[in-house]
Amino acid sequence: MEFIELLKAIILGFVEGMTEFAPVSSTGHMIIVDDLWLKTTEFLGQGSANTFKIVIQLGSILAVVVVMWKRMLSLVGLYKIDGQEYSKRFNLLHVIVGIIPAGVVGVLFEDFIDEHLFTTETVIIGLVIGALWMMMADKMGPKRPTVSSLDKLTYSKAFKIGLVQCLSLWPGFSRSGATIAGGVMMGLDHKTASDFTFIMAVPIMAGASGLSLVKNWDQINPDHFWFYVAGFISAFVFALIAIKFFLKLISRIKLVPFAIYRLVLAAVLIIVLFIM
Repeated sequence: MEFIELLKAIILGFVEGMTEFAPVSSTGHMIIVDDLWLKTTEFLGQGSANTFKIVIQLGSILAVVVVMWKRMLSLVGLYKIDGQEYSKRFNLLHVIVGIIPAGVVGVLFEDFIDEHLFTTETVIIGLVIGALWMMMADKMGPKRPTVSSLDKLTYSKAFKIGLVQCLSLWPGFSRSGATIAGGVMMGLDHKTASDFTFIMAVPIMAGASGLSLVKNWDQINPDHFWFYVAGFISAFVFALIAIKFFLKLISRIKLVPFAIYRLVLAAVLIIVLFIM
């Protein structure tokens, strides 16, 4: 594989890692960058290119595990958080309850999403609607959050946030944008909503990546191996940086600045695609 192709993988890994945990849609950004600039489908093929965009998210997943390893181990009872009993704190059942809705809908509509929604035009729609959702959350959410830590999260709220996560199956809407905004509207503070979003992302993204790999295995050329590796490593490194930065930032600036960025990006894309 030529150096320029590996460089494209690194660039897409950078885009994935830096945007996965910000409420701006990492998948949407990868589709935009690829469609308008890198055009990896020309040498990977459509199926392999779409699979790559999903699989490199595993790099971001690994970054979550590294940054939040204590909380991840506590989910299965291997680490005690503040000495609390397993049943009295945030545990694996919260995560399972939260991922079921998007998991079920994702499996049912995976073919439709892959075939019809991985375009810049659909991303623009997701960017706009997601931005409005985030603005509504900051405006309508409780002024004084009732859930200030994961250990105060109820199973009911976890399930409701999981329902909201289904919106993120539309490329451009943003998984973190949908769930953080949903959590804020249900009384979580921005930091707690972000923590829950990141933890839920691990099984959701791992499952989506595995399913896509199995489905498109025959379309992946062994010559593409290093392309996938380069993208994975790039996504992991930049996600490590982005997670720590974002968790400090979200409590200070909330969601509206990200929503404004999404609307500006959507406007630029409309101008580039339909006016110029």
